[in-house]
Amino acid sequence: MIRTVTDSVSKESAIDEVIATCNGDMRGAIKALLLVNEHLEAELQHYAHRSNLARRSNVA
Repeated sequence: MIRTVTDSVSKESAIDEVIATCNGDMRGAIKALLLVNEHLEAELQHYAHRSNLARRSNVA
């Protein structure tokens, strides 16, 4: 599920949800967030690369 957290109450709820999902394990929650972040960074790089390729093919 994709969701955007915009206000501080929602952020606190999201943090609580991540910690609860990891059975209260703070280290596990941080690890899960880091893994999600790595995945999102890789996805962003993928789309940036595709966008650059598309621009190059439109210029030529």
